[in-house]
Amino acid sequence: MIRFILKNSLPCLFAGVLIMGCGSASNQPCDPTPVAVSALPEEITTLRQFITSKGIKATADERGFYYTIQSPGTGAKPTICSEVTVNYVGKLTNNETFDSGNDVSFGLNQLVLGWQEGIPLIAPGGRITLYLPPSLAYGSQEQPGIPANSILVFDIDLKAVK
Repeated sequence: MIRFILKNSLPCLFAGVLIMGCGSASNQPCDPTPVAVSALPEEITTLRQFITSKGIKATADERGFYYTIQSPGTGAKPTICSEVTVNYVGKLTNNETFDSGNDVSFGLNQLVLGWQEGIPLIAPGGRITLYLPPSLAYGSQEQPGIPANSILVFDIDLKAVK
């Protein structure tokens, strides 16, 4: 179910199911350097127009994504080198769900940039909605169920951090 979340996961997919172990955090050293990628200005403009047109109350992050924290959670927030366990739903801007998962665990450094940047805004028990421009999600690379250059919306419950 996490096939849409893992960056560069297409080679690891077999019949739509992630083959566990491909790029696992335990097999690769983690670089604790924070992500330093920002969205393209035209993507930020398009995302801002979407947020405004839907009347969504979201906070703009300087890197170009938007987010709404429903609950901040408590305890230590994850870092890029953390393993996180989440429940999530991924949707397109037309509200069509393209992926979801419950009690799914993975290394935060294995995820799309928007998750790497957004999930550390909350602690375990927290809930966040991320509004990601294409360059912080899948960019111009089409994925099954996700057209190229799509804005993606993720509702994420952070269950645990290791």
